[in-house]
Amino acid sequence: MNQLDISEAWKSAVRLVATNRDMLVAIAGVFILLPQLAVAFFIPETQLPLDAPQREQMEILAAAFWRAMPLQLPMSLVQTAGLMIVIIVMTDRSRPTVATAIRKGALATLPYFGAQILIMLLLLAMFVVIAVLAGVIGSTAVASALVMMVFALAATVGLRMALVAPVLACEHERNPVVALRRSWKLTQGSGLRLASFLLLALLLFLLVARLTLLFVGVVLALTMPGEGQRLGAAMVSSTMVAGAMVYAGAILAAVHRQLAGPTDIEMASTFD
Repeated sequence: MNQLDISEAWKSAVRLVATNRDMLVAIAGVFILLPQLAVAFFIPETQLPLDAPQREQMEILAAAFWRAMPLQLPMSLVQTAGLMIVIIVMTDRSRPTVATAIRKGALATLPYFGAQILIMLLLLAMFVVIAVLAGVIGSTAVASALVMMVFALAATVGLRMALVAPVLACEHERNPVVALRRSWKLTQGSGLRLASFLLLALLLFLLVARLTLLFVGVVLALTMPGEGQRLGAAMVSSTMVAGAMVYAGAILAAVHRQLAGPTDIEMASTFD
């Protein structure tokens, strides 16, 4: 079983992005940036009245969620396809054309959503079981401990399933159940390293995003009217989301390559 080297995985991810930069910019612009802008422009930010009771606030959020769903769902599908295409472009040694990469990414998108649905159903079943146990026991302390257990299990499951996307994109797997099993097997023994790697990458992105949006917000406030500020901020934040998804794809691809080892094609090439 291969062990994850965080430093080497990061260097590999940076190389993957740099090597395929031109194609990645085009793909991320179409499949990630534009859908993100569409959501930002056409789905207004939900305003919650501060003096409203909690139940009313929850109802407002629920109504906003269902209003946004007709646009949010297809845009999420497009962005997921973009993530798959990005991984394929960076890892496919046949150097596919953009059209071929798009076709392969589209074929991997629905299995990826299927895998995510299976994960959510599993977590929901866990939550229901824990909720029933907490209700039967009737102890507040025990119920709190059970809730913490649910969060811990959810984090563990999410971490062990983190490589589903590169399994589907790099190994050409189309069965979501098989992809979930493969991700679970690949991450065995590397959970803590993978968790620390993803956490550090997330903190780095949040820090850069925070500083960038703070600077851009000041510039926009000084140079543009109200609506212009909103549109400018949406453009900057959407661009940052697109960049973050590209690097997320590179990180997952680098981790997958390291844990899965060389492919059959790569092994064969050493004997040519």
